[in-house]
Amino acid sequence: MQLLVNIDHVATLRNARGEGRPDPVEAARICEEAGAKGIVFHLREDRRHIRDEDVYRLKKTVKGLLDFEMAATPGMMDISLQVAPHLVTLVPESREELTTEGGLLMRSVFDDYNSRVVPRFKEAGIMMSLFVDPNMEDIELTHRLGAEAIELHTGTYANADDSQKKTELKRLRDAAEYAHSLGLKVNAGHGLDFGNIRPLLDEVPYLNDISIGHALICDALFNGLANSVGRMAAIIHDHPGAAGK
Repeated sequence: MQLLVNIDHVATLRNARGEGRPDPVEAARICEEAGAKGIVFHLREDRRHIRDEDVYRLKKTVKGLLDFEMAATPGMMDISLQVAPHLVTLVPESREELTTEGGLLMRSVFDDYNSRVVPRFKEAGIMMSLFVDPNMEDIELTHRLGAEAIELHTGTYANADDSQKKTELKRLRDAAEYAHSLGLKVNAGHGLDFGNIRPLLDEVPYLNDISIGHALICDALFNGLANSVGRMAAIIHDHPGAAGK
């Protein structure tokens, strides 16, 4: 179990002024030095944060795992195959959304992914993870596609009120157990922060890569990026579940 840091919103801040600062690649270096085991970025169609040139620079400089989040459009697939990251995480994407709002609807994308997407990544030897909600049908279809991993969408848990937290944690626990039984690597992300990470780690088994971005960048404004990443990395890496359950 390890922390991956999403650096998208460092690029968001840079783009607000268009003057090259802060540099998301420098942020990635600081995150890794502070204890992150890898870096996540989402290259969107509208390039609202990460840009093409960032992707190639990250490939050259990131020492740990590099996770390329993307919608499975032909253009994005071409870029990802050129870059050859360690992992591609396929996510739904809508131009109008502020952030990724839920997991892939696997029944609707299955045939397209099976014929057009999965064979290209398999041929290139790039590991695939699919971003899915914690429900059994989507996990089963992910397995049938031949993906190596899932990333469980934790946003519903993160945004749930206290009366619903236990229900959402159970959904995530059951999903992780089922995915693990199918041989899938289980990752998780979306909406996680210092306030909700420990219950997730306590209750959900078999977690591998934990992706956190926005909350760390927010905390870093007051405490410094290295301090924020170092604190979260210690919580995750030192948790008893890091050795597997």
